[in-house]
Amino acid sequence: MSRNRFLLLTALLASLPVSAQQTDWASSSPSELDPGAFALAGKRLLAYPYFQYVNTFNEGDPIQVALDPGVFPTLRQKQVDIYIVTHASTQVGDELFPATDFPKTVVVPLRSVKDGIFTIDPGTLAGATGTTSIGTAYDVIVDINRNSRFDAPDLIDGNAKRAGFYIVADLAAPGPYQGVEELYNGGGFLQQDIYYPDNIASLGELPLIVVSHGNGHDHRWYDHLGSHMSSWGYVVMSHRNNTGPGPGAAATTTLSNTNHLLGNLDTILSGVLDGHIDRDNIVWIGHSRGGEGVVIAYRRLLDGQVFEEFGPEDIKLVSSIAPTDFGGPSTDIGDVPYHLWTGGADNDVNGCAVCNVCQTFHLHERADGERYSISLHGVGHGDFHDGGGPSVAMGPCRVGRLQTHDIMRGYFLPLVKWVLEGDPAAQEFLWRQWEDLRPSGAPLDDCVVVDLMYQEHPASGKFVLDDFQSNPAVDVSSSGGAMLTSLAEVLEGRFDDPNNSFNPSDPLSMNAMTLAGNGDDSSGIVFEWDGADEVLLFQVPQAQRDLSGFAYLSFRAAQAARDPLTTVVLEDLDLSVELIDFDGRSSTIRIGAYGGGIEEPYQRPRCGGMNLRGWANEFETIRVRLEDFRSDGRRLDLTRIAVVGFLFGPGFGSSQGRIGLDEIEFTHE
Repeated sequence: MSRNRFLLLTALLASLPVSAQQTDWASSSPSELDPGAFALAGKRLLAYPYFQYVNTFNEGDPIQVALDPGVFPTLRQKQVDIYIVTHASTQVGDELFPATDFPKTVVVPLRSVKDGIFTIDPGTLAGATGTTSIGTAYDVIVDINRNSRFDAPDLIDGNAKRAGFYIVADLAAPGPYQGVEELYNGGGFLQQDIYYPDNIASLGELPLIVVSHGNGHDHRWYDHLGSHMSSWGYVVMSHRNNTGPGPGAAATTTLSNTNHLLGNLDTILSGVLDGHIDRDNIVWIGHSRGGEGVVIAYRRLLDGQVFEEFGPEDIKLVSSIAPTDFGGPSTDIGDVPYHLWTGGADNDVNGCAVCNVCQTFHLHERADGERYSISLHGVGHGDFHDGGGPSVAMGPCRVGRLQTHDIMRGYFLPLVKWVLEGDPAAQEFLWRQWEDLRPSGAPLDDCVVVDLMYQEHPASGKFVLDDFQSNPAVDVSSSGGAMLTSLAEVLEGRFDDPNNSFNPSDPLSMNAMTLAGNGDDSSGIVFEWDGADEVLLFQVPQAQRDLSGFAYLSFRAAQAARDPLTTVVLEDLDLSVELIDFDGRSSTIRIGAYGGGIEEPYQRPRCGGMNLRGWANEFETIRVRLEDFRSDGRRLDLTRIAVVGFLFGPGFGSSQGRIGLDEIEFTHE
């Protein structure tokens, strides 16, 4: 431990009040339990925590299981049988029937989880189901007494709420239905391109997806979404949009087209949709001015505008593709789930500091509920539709329209599946880093770089350690705990570029930050390090010290565009996170162990002179499983966590860097 780190940690621990009596940190022994659920399935890592427990695999991925002797001490050097079984096919007392050819017999190691990682299936298990479910569900059972039955003291990865793991087929490929496309003309702006499954008469009520195009675009330019989603059991209606006057007029046409469709199902397309629309499950997705328009439309519903056929409670997800921001803070969408798409090469809604209307992230930051974001390097404004013509793009390593559509199909489907249906097979596609998990149909081109943000609803029960929205003093977190650091300077403030250029200045600043617009308050911190090990320590308030009920430590971060500490290497940035309990025991994980770090900025020129490259800072969410801090026998008491640390420098990751940091929280999902 460096002297700086030791002194800061000593000071922070000394400031803490005396803790309650210590609880038992040790893991429960399986010999003392009835058959219970444990995380078992995942994949090997090359660095600590040595194994990543995951819920979702792509078809063809090997399925590995970890038996950590630190978690299961009574199993050390015991021979056990490991089964993969179809989810929920086995009840206590049942005979075990493996989904693979045979169970795998293994010996639990004496000391390290590194020796307790076993490949149970090389990638032969099926993911395609022939239904609208995107994955096949399996459980892992460890038959400890080797009697070929599921009984005490056996272990299972899987429970009534969620399977042990899911194998997912190609999400960019068509679903089980054949999509039908038909045009409808109700006059004026009531013109619609409608997609639905050809066997809709036998399918009951299906969710409705409404598409709102942008200025100069056409409602017939979204086949890649309409055809794809209809093949998976959704009805899609893309409407003609009145974008010329602005996003407010676009909002009006979204509202009127939604109401018109729902109110005339008995006559539109000869009534083929009548009785087959789930009015309680509607998605709005818009592009450009239409992307801002769907936000304004939902805001109008919240503000009391009434329609005969639907209300705000029926809109379950709002998604904006490269949206404008003409409305400023008035485009506050409330707490409906919100999703954002951003193209790094977009040369229309371009994100430059000089254009406040062109900064897409403003709308994301105003959302008060659960929110999601996907940023795509090399994708232009026109790449998001299929109407031909130019990509409206600037910058290197262009992805192009066809590859963009593959990404959109493979990402939009699990987004809708998760938000509307709570499909657990879909969730990890929304937050695991692209290097770690991508839809199997996504392009493998090196130019395809994707950053994801994911944030749970504030009412989810999560604990926010620091979101930098209150207690503006740098040395006090928003949860009221102390913050100590060895960094030379930490700047806290609004994430808004201070001038009209992305070119860096010498003092620490919010350069290239575009999360907050005029009148917005999205805030965080910026800091840098250069060649030396540095620490940033957050005290956990006493009332929140028991973190054992949470699943993940989550935060978001972005590299600073064009800064010399970024461009000197120009690659994923690595750092470490640390938990320290009240007795001084600690555990540290490098985020790069999971396969990716904090992505480098897209190397786009302009938005300032001097021929420098780099665009708006792209945040991505990093989530670390809390139980990973106890991997391999680490004696860490999650019921008595005193300090959360972020560690930088050559001893903990990248030797230098300048980053923005925000939304440090502990989450359940």
